[in-house]
Amino acid sequence: MQHAIPGDGPSAALSIALIELRDIRKRYGGGDSPAVEVLRGVSLSIQEGEFVAIVGASGSGKSTLMHILGCLDRPSSGEYLYAGRDVAELDPDALAWLRREAFGFVFQGYHLIPTESALENVAMPAVYAGLPAAQRESRATRLLTRLGLAQRLDHRPNQLSGGQQQRVAIARALMNGGRIILADEPTGALDTRSGAEVMALLEELASQGHTIILITHDRTVAQKARRIIDIRDGQIVADTGGPQPISCGNATDSPRLLLEGMAQGVARTASVWSDIIQAARAAWRVMWINRFRTSLTLLGIIIGVASVIVMLAIGHGTRERVVAQMGAFGSNLLYISSVGISSRVPGRSITLADLEAMGEVPNIAFVLPNSTGNKVVRFGSNDVQTYIRGTGAALPHIQTWPLARGTFFSEADDRQMAAVAVLGHVAAQKLMPGIDDPLGRYVLIENVPFLVIGVMSEKGALTGDRDEDDLVIVPFSTAGVRIFGQREPTYTVLAVADVGQIDATQQAVEDLMLKRHGIKDFRSSNAAASLAAQVRTQDSMTVMLAMIATISLLVGGIGVMNVMLMTVKERTREIGIRMATGARQRDILRQFLTESTLVSVVGGVAGVVIGLLVGFTLIVWDVPILFSLTAIAGAFSCSVATGLVFGFMPARQAAGLDPVVALSGE
Repeated sequence: MQHAIPGDGPSAALSIALIELRDIRKRYGGGDSPAVEVLRGVSLSIQEGEFVAIVGASGSGKSTLMHILGCLDRPSSGEYLYAGRDVAELDPDALAWLRREAFGFVFQGYHLIPTESALENVAMPAVYAGLPAAQRESRATRLLTRLGLAQRLDHRPNQLSGGQQQRVAIARALMNGGRIILADEPTGALDTRSGAEVMALLEELASQGHTIILITHDRTVAQKARRIIDIRDGQIVADTGGPQPISCGNATDSPRLLLEGMAQGVARTASVWSDIIQAARAAWRVMWINRFRTSLTLLGIIIGVASVIVMLAIGHGTRERVVAQMGAFGSNLLYISSVGISSRVPGRSITLADLEAMGEVPNIAFVLPNSTGNKVVRFGSNDVQTYIRGTGAALPHIQTWPLARGTFFSEADDRQMAAVAVLGHVAAQKLMPGIDDPLGRYVLIENVPFLVIGVMSEKGALTGDRDEDDLVIVPFSTAGVRIFGQREPTYTVLAVADVGQIDATQQAVEDLMLKRHGIKDFRSSNAAASLAAQVRTQDSMTVMLAMIATISLLVGGIGVMNVMLMTVKERTREIGIRMATGARQRDILRQFLTESTLVSVVGGVAGVVIGLLVGFTLIVWDVPILFSLTAIAGAFSCSVATGLVFGFMPARQAAGLDPVVALSGE
């Protein structure tokens, strides 16, 4: 069976050997384990265009020799010259470039990546060479078609026979030109017919000028080569002849010209975006194949991101609600009340004269005295213990508290000690359940009938255990004379004109009162300071909630790292295959880092969606929620950073694997 192979073979005879080995030795072990010398002084010269078979029994060192020839392993001592260049001088990236541009590997076990199709396996060397996607797909398709696999392009390795898999491996070896084909027991796992087809392909490639180095223990297979080298116990014991270069008219540039472009070629690669897309595609496929394990890994990221979003939304929502509730009292207010400094010196009352003096303090806009206490209020047969507040007519304006219905009493009502009342939202419901309009009705306070003239809007605030909407408001003078029996206020509210000067104004009021009373028998505070303290408390709670949620994200990151470490161990052979086809350490690092980041990105997106759904559900349940785009973006960014940080160590471990060790891994 003959196949037309594209003429991509190297040039013919050279004045210098293509490959030259000088006294190559390879030892394993040493230290705690006994040293074993596998190769013992191998010297060998191979010219371009030769078809060489290296024959030996198992354990003779022939596979180790092939790994050194293909730059998958380094000798313990000796010199390896490629086109006159000492390979020992090359760094890992240059070695990867040489494997990609000069060598093509055909292994006994095929070494195809199981998650990739035949087309993708063949195109892999061109990916690391930076060839555009359209060109590498076209070339891979052409190679597979000419090898009789046109109908198997999208098949994965487990859908192909052994002979078909080996032909895919040969096509991959030819993808970047295949100047040197290193075939390690290429027929060892094949039946007779498939083995014959593979050997026919290798002979055809040799006739086109490709350098073929065949490793085998089968002398019948070795007879197909034009030169046979026997190796036994790590030494060459026979060679059928010296280097025999073969001329070929359609050969490409010589290896020396190839090496002249090495410096530029090592730096050449695909665009970063192209590399990321390729890595993401491969990563997504691995994630989908292992979707159950991936889902468990995603769970930690999802819970972490959703927790951060929900916890911060609750924290911000609660903060805003507290600010709104406290703001309902007015942020420009000062409060002053009487207090005794000891049990023997009772506090003097703040008098009406004190209130007039406070009104003269600069920046004081309003003085609002208040007499307060709990009393029983009666409507019909309904008695309710509630909070009575005697205050001035300016209360709705000073404390930004509008009425829901009716009107508020006037200054004239206050001067005339009118028996009028304004009900709080809750007090109205308690006193007059089922009555839609309480206006014009009378309630009894201390057996004094009060006409209801208004109902305040709902405030929804608490002062200690008291509901701010559960109260009855009456004129200050009326409360003092007809309810409490004293004219002095319980406490006084002072409104300042410039809230920026509220602290200085508070100090001025304190100085005034201290001067008038001689002792500090009063207590003062301002709403702005209280509001700031509450905001700081809520911010601290929000930070604490966010830190608790971040721990979940951290746990998810540890899960990502554990799974990636497991993935590296499971895919060690795949890493070796990628390195054998020319992947540099940075390519392997990018591949696995992309996988861990993709897991985190998917988990982050799912976490954001779930966090928003949970938040909207809590809104339905009247939980204070305030979503923050900054918090959402921050949580998502943290999830991506988690993938990068926790995926770096596994990715670096994968990139640091030795190619020959990785290839032999399970």
